[in-house]
Amino acid sequence: MPSANHRDRRRFLKFLAASPLAALPAAAWQTQPPSGTGAASDYIPLAGPKDAFSVMDFEEAARRALPVAHFGYMASGVDDDLTLKANREGFQHIELRTRRLVDVSHVDTRVELFGTTWDFPIFICPTGAQRMFHSDAELATARAAKSKGALQILSTVTSVSYEEIAQARGGPVWYQLYAPAKWEQAEHIIKRVEAAGCPALALTVDLLGGRNTETYNRARRADKRACSECHNGAPGSDLSARPMFKGLDMTGFQMNSPSMTWDFVDRVKKTTKMKFLLKGLESREDAKLAVEHGVDGIIVSNHGGRSMETLKPTIESLPEVVEAVNGRIPVLVDGGFRRGSDVIKALALGARAVGIGRPYLWGLSAFGQAGVERVLDIMRGELQLAMRQCGAPSLAQITRATVAMKS
Repeated sequence: MPSANHRDRRRFLKFLAASPLAALPAAAWQTQPPSGTGAASDYIPLAGPKDAFSVMDFEEAARRALPVAHFGYMASGVDDDLTLKANREGFQHIELRTRRLVDVSHVDTRVELFGTTWDFPIFICPTGAQRMFHSDAELATARAAKSKGALQILSTVTSVSYEEIAQARGGPVWYQLYAPAKWEQAEHIIKRVEAAGCPALALTVDLLGGRNTETYNRARRADKRACSECHNGAPGSDLSARPMFKGLDMTGFQMNSPSMTWDFVDRVKKTTKMKFLLKGLESREDAKLAVEHGVDGIIVSNHGGRSMETLKPTIESLPEVVEAVNGRIPVLVDGGFRRGSDVIKALALGARAVGIGRPYLWGLSAFGQAGVERVLDIMRGELQLAMRQCGAPSLAQITRATVAMKS
């Protein structure tokens, strides 16, 4: 008679065989195991967002809620997805140093960026085409940001226009720019969001060399449905349908030209009064150049492991960028943040704020606005716990002494 373990193993293998994701590598659909032992057969569906204990609980809920290609797009990195994994693993090489007998009965998580004070130093990263994940798309994310007092950055390839998002948010949000190759088109978008009240523009510069999204391409091949059944075009296709390209001549349209140089940065700086950040810098050399060219801020990012298989996590790139900037402009960071303890490590290494991408998309996919709100609540709560344990009742008291690097 087979043992209980053998029966469980057979049930699990039958589950995998029946899954449409069976043809995909594990990285295509799961970057963290679901709660429990990690086996899919142990998964207990979330009845609602409040059932989640950590943001990782939303990942499996999102996978089950989405078409295979949509989840594959969200979950994928580039090449072998090793940089995506490295972003998480990087935090394991940083220890938190606890401090005791400090009055931490009140913890202040507020942070100031360019004259605006936010309730906590966790911001919503720009992620495109959110109608792939929920029918309310970026509107649900904006309403969650409003509800929780979080900074939101809107993607160029948003499913909803900047103007509609600002209305849903109850005020302007920051804007991320994938620059069209033609300056006139880029200028049109820059002027449009500035006229709508946008206070800060973040130019993404980490996709100028192209990328190889193998996991996503495999997921697309496994999903035969037409994108038009639920959203306006596959990522990278039918850009004329994107609301932020309305009014542009799309003939021969190209974004993220490999010919872009610091001359383009200078041109943007002269064109707008918005605060101007570069998103996607990872080296001290580029950080120094950014300061020299008058950039107002840097977002250290490797596009969530979706740009280049460098194998270097952003948490390891952060210190050299902070050192090069030397306090002259704020440095923000994203890439692999899943816990409040991850956030405090980045703050200790000099980041002013930390961005999250996949976690809120998991919440959005599973529960819409309420899911995004719960993700923000969990991460803020974990940050507060970490601050108490480290004897830091305010962000100003999180210093380099808060962490130690493993040898």
